[in-house]
Amino acid sequence: MKHKNSHLLVGYWSRLRNGRAVPDQTDIDPRAIKRMLSHVFILDAASPARPIFRLAGTGLCERYGLELKGSGFLANWEGQSAAALAALLAQALKQSQPVCISSIGATGECGMVELETILLPITFHGDSAARFIGLTQVLSDPALLAGRPIAFQRLVGSQFVREDEPLAPPMPPPTPAVQIQRNHRLAHAPHLRLVVSQQRPAPVNIDSNETLRRMAQLLGGRDSPPGA
Repeated sequence: MKHKNSHLLVGYWSRLRNGRAVPDQTDIDPRAIKRMLSHVFILDAASPARPIFRLAGTGLCERYGLELKGSGFLANWEGQSAAALAALLAQALKQSQPVCISSIGATGECGMVELETILLPITFHGDSAARFIGLTQVLSDPALLAGRPIAFQRLVGSQFVREDEPLAPPMPPPTPAVQIQRNHRLAHAPHLRLVVSQQRPAPVNIDSNETLRRMAQLLGGRDSPPGA
């Protein structure tokens, strides 16, 4: 893991376990993770091949240009990455172990950033682990997105997380020359052109003051039914 907040969330998750394999969703206090709440999400992975956002912070929704609640987590990943992630989620739930995902996110205009996503298994009202609390953060310079939403993601790497793993130094943002080369490769790669949407999702105005209240409602067990 490279981002400090990833380590903080793993530490919080570990403390909540209190001798259990994983904590329960209702144990999570949004106030305890308030500093990172805008990029935190709850993922329902009862079907690891079709994980669904149950809730997502305002910063994350703005980063992807739409309200993520109810949408598919794998919707904007390229095919091979989505298949690998589905298997990874199933394994993380089976082993009750956090997993860290490294990826490249790209806009429809080929601006790219490096992303880190941490997924930590949780139960819901004491059932077997079928959900994750997650956090996605940008590791490189967000200005490279030029204010555009992320429309495409590709998996770069993944690792299961040990709670005592040392903090790795953050990666520096790509230099302009590197970014130009990356944009050139993305623009001229046929398999990437097929999956990058050239139509940006319509931006949504989300009241950031609602995030804490909505997260508290969800984590407190007032969850909407899966079909909602």
